[in-house]
Amino acid sequence: MEKNTNFKFIDLFAGIGGMRIAFEGAGGKCVFSSEWNKYAQETYEKNFGEVPFGDITKIDENDIPDHDVLVAGFPCQPFSLAGIPVKKFHGHPVGFKDLTQGTLFFDIARILKAKKPSAFLLENVKNLKSHDKGNTLKTILRVLEDELGYDVHYEVLDAVNVVPQHRERLFIAGFITPRNFKFPKIPNKNIKLSDILEKKVDKKYVLTDGTWNALKRHLERHRKKGNGFGYTIADKKKVANTLSARYYKDGAQILISRGQTRNPRRLTPNECAKLMGFPKNFQKHESDNHAYRQFGNSVVVPVVKVIAKEIIRNLPVQKKLLTPMICRK
Repeated sequence: MEKNTNFKFIDLFAGIGGMRIAFEGAGGKCVFSSEWNKYAQETYEKNFGEVPFGDITKIDENDIPDHDVLVAGFPCQPFSLAGIPVKKFHGHPVGFKDLTQGTLFFDIARILKAKKPSAFLLENVKNLKSHDKGNTLKTILRVLEDELGYDVHYEVLDAVNVVPQHRERLFIAGFITPRNFKFPKIPNKNIKLSDILEKKVDKKYVLTDGTWNALKRHLERHRKKGNGFGYTIADKKKVANTLSARYYKDGAQILISRGQTRNPRRLTPNECAKLMGFPKNFQKHESDNHAYRQFGNSVVVPVVKVIAKEIIRNLPVQKKLLTPMICRK
C-alpha cells in the first residue's frame, strides 16, 4: 500500500538512500534522485526500485521536477578530517579548490535557484565548519542566504544518542521564508555497542595473522613518534568510534575483541547497517567491501528522521506541487 505523502522531495548525492528513508518516514514522496557511484546505484535500486540519475554536473536543473524539499549529503572528502591529509599528501587541492568534489555544492545552489523549494537539508562532516578558518562555510552561507535568499540554520549533531558510535555531522537547514526553526534534540536511547553485535560471526571477518601483525607494527611505529595513530579495540560496554568509508581496508577504527589470545575481528556489514541505524529490511550490497564503503559514507538514519520531522513541521506553504515523479528504470 502506498504511503500517505504530503510533500515532495529530491534526493541528491543520494548514496544508498539514508536521507530518503528518513524523509519518506516523515511523509514525503521522492520525485528525483541522483548518485554517480554505480555500486551505490545498485544498492539504491535494490531498495527503492529505481536507478538514480548519474553525474549531477550533467543534469539540467530545469529538467528536475518541482519539489518542496531538497536533501543532499554532498561529498565530504574535500573537507573531512580523514580526507584532507590524504589529499595534501598526494598534492591534491582541498575544499573549493577541489574541482571534482568541493565545487559540487554549487550544483546544489543552481538547483535551489532554479526550483526554489520551500526548504532544504544539507549534510556534511563537522570539519566543514572550521575548514579554511571558517571561510568555506562562510562562502556556503553567503550563497544560500545572500544570493538565494534562504533563512539558514546549521548545527553539528552527534549520533551517539541513537546509535552506539560517535558520529558528528554538520547539518544545514534552510527555508524560503524566515522560520523560528531550531534543530531538535536527539533523544537518548542509551544504546551500547554490545546491543548491535551478532552472536555468531563468519570467520572471514576475523583478522588474518598478517593483517593483525601489520596493525600492531603500525601502532608501535606511531607510538615511538609520539603520534596517536593506530587501531582501536572497541569497548563493547560503550560506543564505537566513527565508521568511515575506509573501514573495508582493515577495520582498524573499530575492532572487536575475541579474547587476548585470539585475533580480533572487524564488524560485519550487517552490524555496520545497525551502527548507522538502517532498518532491518534494508538490503545491503552483496560485496562486503562495497557495503563497508557505502555505510561508512552514509548518514545515521534516525538522526535525519528527527530533523526531517522538525523541518516538515516548519515547512512554509507554497503553491501545490503537481509535477509527476520521474525516475530511471
